[in-house]
Amino acid sequence: MAETTGLIPDPILYPDSDGQPMTESDATRDYLLYCVEVLRLYFKGRSHVYVSGNLFIYYEEGNPKAAMSPDVFVIFGVSNRKRRSYKTWQEGGKLPNFVLEITSRSTKRQDEVEKPRLYASLGVQEYFQYDPTADYLNPQLRGAQLVDGTYQPLPLSSTAAGLPYIHSAVLGLDLQLHPPYPKLGLAPAAQALRFYDPQTGIKLLSRDELEQLREALQEENGLIQQERDAAQKRAEALAARLRELGIDPE
Repeated sequence: MAETTGLIPDPILYPDSDGQPMTESDATRDYLLYCVEVLRLYFKGRSHVYVSGNLFIYYEEGNPKAAMSPDVFVIFGVSNRKRRSYKTWQEGGKLPNFVLEITSRSTKRQDEVEKPRLYASLGVQEYFQYDPTADYLNPQLRGAQLVDGTYQPLPLSSTAAGLPYIHSAVLGLDLQLHPPYPKLGLAPAAQALRFYDPQTGIKLLSRDELEQLREALQEENGLIQQERDAAQKRAEALAARLRELGIDPE
């Protein structure tokens, strides 16, 4: 009869990080953070929409190597809460409905070959790529939807103002390309990615952009109030002068 040691097997570890730097450039990191933030703000009122990025998604219980880490992803039908990693068997088998990869030199091959193959096999409905420096993708923005297990390209259209965009039916949003923002210090050919709500025509803003807008509105309101105060003082001075002349200002 074989002896039993009574030892409990070590639990399977699912790392929260691979110990590598998040991205290789400021532009890549900035857009990753921007996209996650504005999508979180947009879906803030929906308790069963989870938005995250650069987070390990484990899709096979017992196999820590069965993992992916999209730059930006949205999952419908799971609770909107903080996670250290995402394990599908703890989430009703739910996988991302939308994935966006911020392409760079080190990820170009993965983003164009390996990841689409994996995402398609897992049933990710929409797969987008964006190149913030316009060095690796032409056009700079690409989108595809899953049709019968294969990704089919989504059309790159233009707004009335001539801005290129691709509509995401999964998100209900347009991903638009805008003239470059000087503060990013990118080449003139690089266009900035922004999300728009086609129903309202409103651009999704980050917290910094919302704060800048709030400050601009406060400043504008302050200037309007100053003009009103100045006009009131002029009116009072004129009324006083009329009284000196024996004229009733009323």
